[in-house]
Amino acid sequence: MAGLVQRDFDYTDRDFRRVCELIRRRVGIALTDSKRDMVYSRLSRRLRALGLPRFADYLAYLESRPEEDEEWQQFTNALTTNLTSFFRESHHFEVLAEQLAKLKARGGQVDLWCCAASTGEEPYSILITACEVWGSMKPPVRLWATDVDTQVLETGARGIYPIDRVASLSEERKKRFFLRGTGANEGLVRVKPALRELVEFAPLNLLDVSYPKTPTFAAIFCRNVMIYFDKPTQREILARLVQKMGPDSLLYTGHSENYMHAADIVVPCGRSLYRRAGVAG
Repeated sequence: MAGLVQRDFDYTDRDFRRVCELIRRRVGIALTDSKRDMVYSRLSRRLRALGLPRFADYLAYLESRPEEDEEWQQFTNALTTNLTSFFRESHHFEVLAEQLAKLKARGGQVDLWCCAASTGEEPYSILITACEVWGSMKPPVRLWATDVDTQVLETGARGIYPIDRVASLSEERKKRFFLRGTGANEGLVRVKPALRELVEFAPLNLLDVSYPKTPTFAAIFCRNVMIYFDKPTQREILARLVQKMGPDSLLYTGHSENYMHAADIVVPCGRSLYRRAGVAG
């Protein structure tokens, strides 16, 4: 039949709907029909690894496992999109530098949170900005970097990247913040240890009822992740995020994210920037 796609694994509409429900229930991601082929491509690797012939078999296997089982994490990792780069949406880092300069003048410890850390480029961009503001590789800054995908967190914690990932950075930044690989590591760079010491990578599901870290964060980067959630889920997450924000805290969001439907929770204060609702200024 014309247009018939040959697949290695049996994959029905019902299977796709079950995947959509499971990933939404687990991490809040709302998949559209346009993601049908993406789901097949990514999860077929898990069927192959487990030796299962049908998506129905895989989903039955998955649902028979306890929530803490490793396969649930594999399922989540497979369906999580991780698109990132150093200093992506560069205007945010200009604002962050201004914000940190004010906090530097006040003195004291500064706590920051990147809650969609992916493979680490965004957390390290935040920390490079902090080091430049303080003029030191040891600023009084601590960054908590979280993600639901444990595989990308491992990459971030290692801090090792293909050299083309830093191609857009100035030579000064490359020299100051990265080590260039030689020999067997030719073509790679590694984030300098002093920078890696400023960040803690940890798994976190934004759907969790509460977030375990206790400090109020001066800045929360939650960029290009809420677009995968429906509006009620966005409101739930925003309500939790603002519990971690003080009067002067800033929420940095993605350029395509808009929270006019949550004006009682956060209010805009700049280009894809928000403050807690009810805070003057």
